[in-house]
Amino acid sequence: MHSFAQMPSIHTEQFGELHYDEASALLFPRGLPGFEQSRRFVLLDNPDFAPVVHLQSLETGNLCFLALPVRSVDPDYETILSEEDREALGLADADQPTVDLALLSAAQDGSLSANLLAPVVIHLAKQRGVQAVRFDSRYSHKEPLCS
Repeated sequence: MHSFAQMPSIHTEQFGELHYDEASALLFPRGLPGFEQSRRFVLLDNPDFAPVVHLQSLETGNLCFLALPVRSVDPDYETILSEEDREALGLADADQPTVDLALLSAAQDGSLSANLLAPVVIHLAKQRGVQAVRFDSRYSHKEPLCS
């Protein structure tokens, strides 16, 4: 166990000085679309805001996404991964568990939506993630959330 002073840290807009355990860092080999330069993130959760989590960049202090488990938006959601996504995640077979998150966005009127078209898929055992863009039209990048 590292002492707090020896842990790496980043100054963030949301959380101030954020100390993190390197073992909890997630690698996104391709980054996220539009943010390809940021490849390392940590998941932060606060029980007061569950099931919402923060996906904080470890390279860009002011880059932090709010996300929800996709199945909290749609209990029947089926994640679709391309072979390229599976390879980037290090998934050997379809039965390996992943955490599938929908990134949230707020419109100017304050309404929230979830991106179910391109969920963030994380293979926790390998600490790797991708944003898996679907090629069907079943879901939108702005699925409305109930207020």
